[in-house]
Amino acid sequence: MNTVSLKATGGLRAAHAALLVALVAAAGAALAADQPKPPAVSAALQKPLAEVQALLKDNKFPEALEKLHAADALPGKAPYDQHLINQMTAFSCSKTNDAPCVSKALQGQIDDGFTTPENNQKFTGLVAQVSFQAKDYDKAIDYGNRAIKGGFATDATYAIVGDSYYLKDDFKDAIQLEDARIADVVKKGQTPKPEDVSVYLSACAKAKDDACIAKALEYQVTYYPKPETWAQILSLVHPKGDLETLQTYRLMADVGAMRSGDDYIDMANIAMDHGSPGDAQHALQMGTDAGAFTGSKAAEAQKLTAAARKAAATDQASLPKAEQDANAAASGMKNAGAGFAYLGYQQYDKAVDQLSKALSKGGLKTEADTGLNLGIAQLKSGHKDDAVKTFQSVHGSPVLQRLAALWVIHAKAT
Repeated sequence: MNTVSLKATGGLRAAHAALLVALVAAAGAALAADQPKPPAVSAALQKPLAEVQALLKDNKFPEALEKLHAADALPGKAPYDQHLINQMTAFSCSKTNDAPCVSKALQGQIDDGFTTPENNQKFTGLVAQVSFQAKDYDKAIDYGNRAIKGGFATDATYAIVGDSYYLKDDFKDAIQLEDARIADVVKKGQTPKPEDVSVYLSACAKAKDDACIAKALEYQVTYYPKPETWAQILSLVHPKGDLETLQTYRLMADVGAMRSGDDYIDMANIAMDHGSPGDAQHALQMGTDAGAFTGSKAAEAQKLTAAARKAAATDQASLPKAEQDANAAASGMKNAGAGFAYLGYQQYDKAVDQLSKALSKGGLKTEADTGLNLGIAQLKSGHKDDAVKTFQSVHGSPVLQRLAALWVIHAKAT
């Protein structure tokens, strides 16, 4: 079986283009949202701040900033004096397109006792955003986590913190944040954002955490299924023996994750070796339809197809008698064999009947394999709910149990 190399899908999220507009709006709102009865400005600050207000009114923002810097350097300022200086500085810097200056002035207003709760929250998010764009990831994480812990973080805030951890190569914290975030979204019955899942997968891959990678890929195939993602998650399944390999190919074929002519030919050879020429024919037909057989593979596939057709003709002629014998047997072994054959020929209703009898009678050597076959037959015959229950009952073989869990995901998306 070809192994599909694991690659993190998707890149980091794009920068927030509307940041300056948000800063201008926030600075303007803060300037207009002063207290109805604010404290008195200190005597030493009354004249310079009045001059600043006049300059702002005349749109002379560089001159206003010069006076604000001078006022900020004065000794003995009261807390409210500092609050006004920060307000006016934020507004002036927003008008001169100086985002770091706005951020610094907003930081000075957060929780200073004069800023409204609404603006405290707004400014915290904006400082995280400015810090992220300035590549000050520590500060972005600090202010972003303040918002998260305060319960007022937006999707953008979570994105900033997750990306900041990632860009600092702090993959452990990036994984922890994204894992909790996605789990919370799923718990609420919502769909996680593709960017969150992508960063989660990338962090897992960077951390070389196979369990984390598998979990992230499960989110991807659950909410954003693509053949290439299915190929990635199935490359983490390591079958032992032909039956587990054949079952892996069954799912690969159903989700479009077969990657080459070798996959189809290998599946067909295993099916022939285990007495399922129907599966072999089906695999080879899928490969032909996909244009997977070129060069020497075309001749090999043609030869194998002829052998499968010949074996299938004999096998299908014997199936009615095999079914009768199976129904009369005390053990379920023969029913399992008949059901396996019917599954290969896509006769799903008959496969469901025989495989159900096999599990009911018991005495099986490969109960997990029979259960998985039954779930596939139920799904293919249009009984999704029954299929999911059957898949969830598969136990014994870790590989087959894993494949059954992936079939549940596929079934629910079908």
